[in-house]
Amino acid sequence: MPISPLLYESHSHTPLCKHATGTPSEYAAVAEQRGLKGIIITCHGPLPDNMGLEHRMAPHEYEKYVEMVAAAREEFAGRVDVRLGLESDFFPGLESWSEKLHARVPLHHVLGSVHMQVSFYRSKFYTGDALEYQRTYFGHLADSAETGLFDTLAHPDLVKNEAPHEWQFARIESDIKKALDRIAATGVAMELNTSGLNKALPEMNPGPQMLTLMRERDIPVVLGADAHRPARVGDRYQQALRMLDELGFETVSYFLERKRHIVPIDDALASLREVPLASQPR
Repeated sequence: MPISPLLYESHSHTPLCKHATGTPSEYAAVAEQRGLKGIIITCHGPLPDNMGLEHRMAPHEYEKYVEMVAAAREEFAGRVDVRLGLESDFFPGLESWSEKLHARVPLHHVLGSVHMQVSFYRSKFYTGDALEYQRTYFGHLADSAETGLFDTLAHPDLVKNEAPHEWQFARIESDIKKALDRIAATGVAMELNTSGLNKALPEMNPGPQMLTLMRERDIPVVLGADAHRPARVGDRYQQALRMLDELGFETVSYFLERKRHIVPIDDALASLREVPLASQPR
């Protein structure tokens, strides 16, 4: 029998990123339908000099973003707990920008992302060697944790989707282990992102092999659907929780006021509503 809502959607977007649809209120309505306690809007934060402007909000739109989320929070008060968060890129040399951005308004959850597929990252770090690019990615993932700027590392094996035919877990495993050792020492959480099932390599980010390494290091896991449209809020959460349970995890986490909250997996599963979820790409 379902129990009271316990979980949050911890990764969702707005049209300000230019590749998402739907208002925060529309996302919150789906969170209510899915049996979620709340939703944290985490749209792609701005970068200096309009870097990557084609897939994120512009610096001058940040205030509008804050207002959009505040309006949804007021509308759904007493029904769904709507909170303000941010998906913030890690890019070497921009740490000061990120620190100031995160301090401008109170945030509840800051996702740190290494987006190796975007042009400004790729032009600086891609040399034509796919394996070396994967190594660079995991090194930067660990670097991002060590900055202390982020609560959770988003889609932490995203690089496998950049060139799926070049992804061989065994040959990059030692680099992943080194990165996870560094991440575990920081206490930063890592996301299990269900949107990976809709990508070229149809597997959650991260996949079971990397999740097993995370469990061995007691790295906390935060669920996120990476919803870029309302219908994907909470997508495949039951499947994700069952996989975590099979791999030996006992709890899952979410963040409010930048502080981690822990939910037993059994309770999390019991709290969700079994309703049809969208299976189309995000």
